[in-house]
Amino acid sequence: MTTKPKAKKFRIRRSVPQSAAETGAPAPKPRVVTGGATPAQPVESVQPQQAAPQPAQAATPKPPAPSTSGSPDTDIDAIKREGLTGRQLRLARRMAQKHGLAATSDYDAVRLLRNAGIDPFQRTNMLDLLPNDQGSEGNEETGKSNKMSIGRIQLPQTMPVDKANLPSTETRSPAEMRAMEIGEIQKDIARRRRRRLLLLLARLSAFVFLPTIFAAWYFYGVATPMYATKSAFLVQQADSTGGSGLGSLLPSQLNANQDAIAVQDYLTSKDAMIRLDSDVGFKSHFSDQSIDPIQRLDPTPSNEEAYKLYKKFVKIGYDPTEGSVRMEVIAADPSVATAFSRALITYAEERVDALSQRKREDQMRDARRSLEEAKDERREAQLALVEKQQNAVVDPDGVIASRRQQISNVQVQLQEKELQLAALLDNTRPNQARVEGVKGDVRRLENLLANLEAQMREATEGEASLAAQAAEIQIAQADLATADLIMQSALQTLKQTELEASRQVRYLTTSVEPVASEDASYPRSFENTILAFLIFSGIYLMISLTASILREQVSS
Repeated sequence: MTTKPKAKKFRIRRSVPQSAAETGAPAPKPRVVTGGATPAQPVESVQPQQAAPQPAQAATPKPPAPSTSGSPDTDIDAIKREGLTGRQLRLARRMAQKHGLAATSDYDAVRLLRNAGIDPFQRTNMLDLLPNDQGSEGNEETGKSNKMSIGRIQLPQTMPVDKANLPSTETRSPAEMRAMEIGEIQKDIARRRRRRLLLLLARLSAFVFLPTIFAAWYFYGVATPMYATKSAFLVQQADSTGGSGLGSLLPSQLNANQDAIAVQDYLTSKDAMIRLDSDVGFKSHFSDQSIDPIQRLDPTPSNEEAYKLYKKFVKIGYDPTEGSVRMEVIAADPSVATAFSRALITYAEERVDALSQRKREDQMRDARRSLEEAKDERREAQLALVEKQQNAVVDPDGVIASRRQQISNVQVQLQEKELQLAALLDNTRPNQARVEGVKGDVRRLENLLANLEAQMREATEGEASLAAQAAEIQIAQADLATADLIMQSALQTLKQTELEASRQVRYLTTSVEPVASEDASYPRSFENTILAFLIFSGIYLMISLTASILREQVSS
């Protein structure tokens, strides 16, 4: 609702009567009505311009000049004969109340306003609202505009007399008019709220309710019931040794988590899917026409398409605290689901055996290779020692000592023979044959002593080479002893590796056997419908917030 601007001073000019305009008499000076202030200086009146003649049916009656001597009843009768409309009368009544004129009726309000020099049917000129204390330039412009406004006379529209368009006798107070306008505003606000609510319901129906209804129709009426078979198995050690410290407080299955994770990765891989399809027929089962189109595979699906469906219907989880692997296999037939589950457990057992066997074989192969290398090194050390012992004297000091002993023995024998020869020669008539025999023994002993002394000199000269040969023999003996220690260590390592390999054997224990279910586990219609509703609601909310933010940014 718009209201006219309020001001403390109103400059109101009385319109020039028709009689004065025709006779050329001077128009009355305008009056200034203020809210209790002294009247402002009068403004010069300007003769109104002569209006062009118009047709009789379109002519607008001009208000008569305010009477100074007529009675109020006569003026009211003259005003009634002007044929004013109800809107004009209500406007005059409101203007009279605004200026504080006590009018008994709408016609009386028109009379009082005209007597006060106010035309109730002339539009308000914004220049008339300016105060009189403006500058000289503003006063000149205001005077010009006032002169032009005085020459423009606007009279109420007349109504034909033959029609029964009488003015309304109903009078309403400003409070009633304000209440009526407030009611109109409230009705408009209510209409806007209803329109916005209808638009919101339409958007929610299009983006939330209809997709949710479609999802519920699919889950309750179209989706093929699926049967789930659950099983669980453990990957354990053959012989677990007790730990100390913090390790003894943890579950023993934590030691086998790597193997369990490896088994989980294998069962969720494309390799396991291809093997399951070749053994049990995974693709052919989910390509059956009895399955709904959303969950059904093509008649000749690729491995990638089948693997996407495999990850959806084969769910495997590993619990590190308990060390168990839980598996859920979903199929359209409970017996087929059970067959899939048993086949996958068999694949897991083979994979566990292969993993532990490879580990044991690697450890044993390394231990055996170390033992063979130690044996070869020991054999080479033995051959080197034997070769050095063959090419050199075993004990050069012993050889020298034996040569010295031989020399001393020969010297003793030579002395005995010389004493015997001297004893024979002391006789006056010695036996010549015996003397010659003793002399021959002495000569032979001297020759033997000379040879032994020559050999002793040679042995003394070659003592340095004999010492080097002895050192080489000692090094060869030390190498042989080291090779013996290495071979013993390798043999001990082999025995310990065999023991550890026997302890590291992994085996799979099925804790929950797969059993065919009697009731369908999927689809969960109610939960899926609620989830679809929440998803669509969230999408709509995000789009609405984004649109409102963008609209606010653009408008600002």
